[in-house]
Amino acid sequence: MTVQEEKTASGGRYFVVVDGHEAEMTYSRASEKLVIIDHTGVPDALRGQGYGKVLGEHAVAAAREGGWKIVPLCPFFKALSIRHEEWQDVIQ
Repeated sequence: MTVQEEKTASGGRYFVVVDGHEAEMTYSRASEKLVIIDHTGVPDALRGQGYGKVLGEHAVAAAREGGWKIVPLCPFFKALSIRHEEWQDVIQ
């Protein structure tokens, strides 16, 4: 499965398409070194299959690679970040 990214002037989103269904995680840039994860959407057809976690892992990897921190405003991503202590290096 390939996580894709769409960027905008103020943020963007990570997404996967599976069997015609799209799961996404949106973010906005607060600064060059700070990203806010503000929404995760997984359609019913894909729920419970780990796609939200895959998007979260991708966001964390992107933060590490880019040298920025993540503010977890999205309730789903916030819950993930609490469960994954190994992510704390990029969570603000």
